[in-house]
Amino acid sequence: MVTRAPHALLRAASWTLRLRPVNPEHTRDVQDEVRRLSADVRVAAMLALLDTWHLHNQGRFGGRMRAPQIRLVDTGSVLGRWCGQERCLQIATNLIVEHHWSVVSEVLLHEMAHQYVQEVLQISDETAHGPAFRRLCEERGIDGRAVGVPQAQQGERVEQLLQRVARLLALAESSNEHEARNAATAARRLMLRYNLESVASGKASSYCHRHLGEPATRIWEHRRVVAGILSEHFFVECIWVPMWSLKLLRFGQQLEICGTRENLDIAAYVHDFLEHTGAALWVRHRETRGLKGDKGRLEYLAGVMAGFEESLAEGRRKSEGEGLVWLGDAALHEYLEQRHPRTRTVHYGHRELGDAWKHGHAEGRRLVLSRGVSQGARDAAPKSLPPRRP
Repeated sequence: MVTRAPHALLRAASWTLRLRPVNPEHTRDVQDEVRRLSADVRVAAMLALLDTWHLHNQGRFGGRMRAPQIRLVDTGSVLGRWCGQERCLQIATNLIVEHHWSVVSEVLLHEMAHQYVQEVLQISDETAHGPAFRRLCEERGIDGRAVGVPQAQQGERVEQLLQRVARLLALAESSNEHEARNAATAARRLMLRYNLESVASGKASSYCHRHLGEPATRIWEHRRVVAGILSEHFFVECIWVPMWSLKLLRFGQQLEICGTRENLDIAAYVHDFLEHTGAALWVRHRETRGLKGDKGRLEYLAGVMAGFEESLAEGRRKSEGEGLVWLGDAALHEYLEQRHPRTRTVHYGHRELGDAWKHGHAEGRRLVLSRGVSQGARDAAPKSLPPRRP
């Protein structure tokens, strides 16, 4: 039974996602940058918003909505707004300037959910964030909160795991190769036990997502291998998604990982570690061999990641021999399918392996995951795991 609301709720909706209070000086800096955006950049951003709207409409809403007007609004207090009477979807320009496109995309999704409730479900007798809206967001993996930039929450249990993993990875910096490998293995085994217990107890039911690295027009082999490492060994699901870049002024492909907050934090750290360690190993290899330029760099990096993956696979086989067998998380896979109902699998062919790949592979086999690299790629989150407690 539907209870009718007061007549005021039956007016054409204008639903707003607002920012929490922020530092006034920071707001002024952002607004200055917003005003400096050229007309061409604004047009490119609006076209990208429209393209992203169409992607979400097909992927999340079954293509059931008509495209609205898209507007950029120069305001420091509102992230996005769906204006039903005008059929206009507004996005704050400062959101595009200050945040990654993945955040912009989530805010757009939030406002599209309002549009869907009004125009497709034709529900007008509930509040903006009423039962129908919340149910739709839950079913389709959308952040339905009314305030603030979309983000996940972190509990005490998560913090305890990250602290323990951080301590073990600090031990993995030991100059003694045997001690370093034992510490790194212990860290991975701790994560395995934690996830097995979480799935068995039903505690691993709160999932979120994160985007790693920067959008790129081409996915190189070493990046594909890194995505496979995270998916196979660090309890997250990976997918490459189209993402617009303010720097490129075009769409590229970006890695999205899905999982629990603790697993996302660790997987993001591993991603940063491999990106930076691989780059440092290439510089050393090039200097040692007196190579000029970057010829062979991509092949070398692919070898490093392949060698590291082999090392991890050996460790996993040992854990399986002890009865610690990871069969996956069905609920996590369901969450991924909820976020991306329409996906396709792409298979890549094998190629002939050269000397650069073989040298990189040998280095990757010796690589030990540790806290040695604490700074991640620009705009990646988190930059590092929590510091060790005294």
